[in-house]
Amino acid sequence: MKILITAPYNERGRQQLAEQFGEVIYRCWKEHGQAYQEQELIQLLQETEADGLIAELDQVTAHVLNEVPSLKFIGVCRGTPSNVDVQLATERGIPVFYTPARNAQAVAEMVVGSLITLLRNVIPSSQWLEAEQWQSGSLTAYLKFKGNELAGKKVGMVGFGAVAQRTAGILRSFPCDIQYYDPYVTSPDPRDRKLTLEALFADSDIVSIHLPVTKETRGLIGEELLSRMQPDSILVNTARSVVVKHRDLVHLLEQKRIRGAIIDVFDQEPPLPQDYELIRLPNVLAIPHLAGATYEVEDHHVEIMNQALLQWFVKNDHSVRTLYNKAILEANSNDTASISRI
Repeated sequence: MKILITAPYNERGRQQLAEQFGEVIYRCWKEHGQAYQEQELIQLLQETEADGLIAELDQVTAHVLNEVPSLKFIGVCRGTPSNVDVQLATERGIPVFYTPARNAQAVAEMVVGSLITLLRNVIPSSQWLEAEQWQSGSLTAYLKFKGNELAGKKVGMVGFGAVAQRTAGILRSFPCDIQYYDPYVTSPDPRDRKLTLEALFADSDIVSIHLPVTKETRGLIGEELLSRMQPDSILVNTARSVVVKHRDLVHLLEQKRIRGAIIDVFDQEPPLPQDYELIRLPNVLAIPHLAGATYEVEDHHVEIMNQALLQWFVKNDHSVRTLYNKAILEANSNDTASISRI
């Protein structure tokens, strides 16, 4: 089997695949300079005669699948394979593997680090010092920039998937009290409180958003919920921008009805001109979508992907946790049952 890899993939991971499957062709999008465009990806797949594709950013559209019908699998080094036409892949019987929680530790660390940065006034005090404003009095900075500890804060998680749970695990050690809203998940830690969305916004010192984009979550957080937040509270969004109503958040922060916000995601990236009214607010710590950007994340997705491929193809074990389109299992089961009745 030939495997084309366009995702960042370390040498050890590539060697492991080569030993098990044969030929590995590495054409990382980073060396290409950007994600492969549709026609570029088709050409690359056809030229290499690849049987499998491991991608990160490239759009595996219906056109790609139609032009390269011989693909035996698609691997996506992301938390969700939103760049793949999963429905068509499923109809074709092509398994789609993904790497959930590959960046859970990275995002969790960024959330905690950013909270400390904001609570302790690290950025404004550093800017003040660089501007040579410490001209007199040994206690000037002490009085001007005294901050707050993270310990003892009530942190409300909106969504309690892998990233939120990893973040909660770090925060408990400070210690912080964890409360969460998630209609589909119950925390394995009995100390955590499961609340309604309204109660969580009203009763948390920090609200951290960990939601995917769905019909239910798009624009979920607006004035009605934001207005319930406490005056000294902080909102953190390292998940998806569109789950929060932009104008409502800007209005809240401009009026200083909450202490501040940490924002790592935007509706479009690079941000649009109107996004800078949020980014430039003095009570906002804005980050250019870096929460999941660590070198270790790439190692994590290699490990998760290789494990899935070895389990599926080498061990012929189809109970792969990171198979995204599990509907193909039912289809394969039905095919087997039909054959057995012939």
